[in-house]
Amino acid sequence: MKRNILLITTDQMRYDALGCNGGEIARTPTIDGLARNGINYRRAHNQNVVCMPARATIITGQHVNSHGVWMNGVSLPEDQDTIAHHLNCNGYRTALLGKAHFEPWLGDPEIFFENRMASEHNTGPHRGFDHMELANHFFEGHSHYDRWMEGNAEYKSRFYPMVTRKGQNTASTGETGAVQVWPMDVPKEVYHTDWVAERTINWLSGVEADEPWFCWMSFPDPHHPWDVPASELHRVNWRDVPLPALYSEDESELRRWLAEKPAHWLGYFDGSVWTNLESPREFTPAQMTADQIREINAMTHIENELIDEACGRVLDYLSRREWLANTDIFFTTDHGELQGDFGLLFKGPYHIDALMRLPFIWQPASAAGIAASEVVSPVGHIDLAATFCEVAGIEPPAYCQGTALPVSETEAREQKRDSVLTQWDSQHGPIDMHLKSIYHHDGWLLTCYEPSHLYDGSEGELYDMNNDPLQLHNLWDDPAAAQKKVELKTLLYEDLPPPREPQLPRQAPV
Repeated sequence: MKRNILLITTDQMRYDALGCNGGEIARTPTIDGLARNGINYRRAHNQNVVCMPARATIITGQHVNSHGVWMNGVSLPEDQDTIAHHLNCNGYRTALLGKAHFEPWLGDPEIFFENRMASEHNTGPHRGFDHMELANHFFEGHSHYDRWMEGNAEYKSRFYPMVTRKGQNTASTGETGAVQVWPMDVPKEVYHTDWVAERTINWLSGVEADEPWFCWMSFPDPHHPWDVPASELHRVNWRDVPLPALYSEDESELRRWLAEKPAHWLGYFDGSVWTNLESPREFTPAQMTADQIREINAMTHIENELIDEACGRVLDYLSRREWLANTDIFFTTDHGELQGDFGLLFKGPYHIDALMRLPFIWQPASAAGIAASEVVSPVGHIDLAATFCEVAGIEPPAYCQGTALPVSETEAREQKRDSVLTQWDSQHGPIDMHLKSIYHHDGWLLTCYEPSHLYDGSEGELYDMNNDPLQLHNLWDDPAAAQKKVELKTLLYEDLPPPREPQLPRQAPV
């Protein structure tokens, strides 16, 4: 009997959000259990630190240069083969419930199928999925969840008004005035976290016991806005939340840390350089208070607890169906969140652990007889598609560039898992940014800044994370690290595939 595959993703969750990864605030027993009984990958990186490129890598098993979704607002072509197609052609029922974001949310529904599906009462097939029901972390007017909430119009009106004439909103009803904190008086049962879990169970209920299935359950949280149901505020008191290790209440110390990095870091902090739409245009991190960081992080931890409980309900359903023993469960996210590190918030062209390092767990079906373990060698999103094929007992398609995940550190070393790549490209008005990074298993991280409006191509970041795990000391210009810089830069550009030609167009903001 073929093994089933459940892929669980969140949006914008840090590696250290989970108890199994050292988190001490959010209670995540369900996900911690997956790590305890499965394989916890301690150094998994995304191949891009924003949604659309990262998700395109998950579904294609390709580097960003190859699939061509180089920034948010660039759509994965509809004729692009995906791992869902491949599994479907090999006998798997396939579904995606929750956040897809393969096409721009703010794109024209006449152009983008995902943006008109719900209005057409359409649930697929699309992109290899027999069934899709989509949700977002704000109401954009067209997702299935958005349309479903029209039946709860009173509650729908209480959600955060994310998009304004000026772009992302910065309003707050939080106690500290923290940006996009918006506790709301709505039942937890209508919040999108519960909705995604319930729609997943509903789809699974229509699958026959002997039908193999691939289900992607994709939660929109803990991505901003932080508009949690007010009934859940009791879970974490923001006043008790510790400040991040990479935050200082001494602004001069924050500025010293940021001054070690290329200029757009400090430019973001003080509001003089705006490099990307991932942060509201009117938000200046330097004006954010310590208590506001505490409140934002408390809301994030609450959202993570709700996700864990929703996962538990789905796993309970699999248990009732007697599917758990034959189901491989994967848990990860698309990218992280700065959450106050270096005095910053949201995400963007900042290649550090807060955004690149992922929670990444695989609990193999118990029928597979694979022992629990931890893997410290580098892996990435690019490896998921090939791993799904191994679970299914089929050859991966030729377009996959990753390798099936190792089930132990011994196997990782046999596979020569030496490094993992991450890249960023963006264009916002006159400001373009181009970053390419390599993390090496010896604990070094290098980021090259390619020529752009801001940089001439000689700038970069280099960290010895064995001695500097917080990435405070940039060794890019340190003569003692010059040879290491050359070695890593050579490896980076040897491993990075050439960009897709012609470049795919950016058709919407996000």
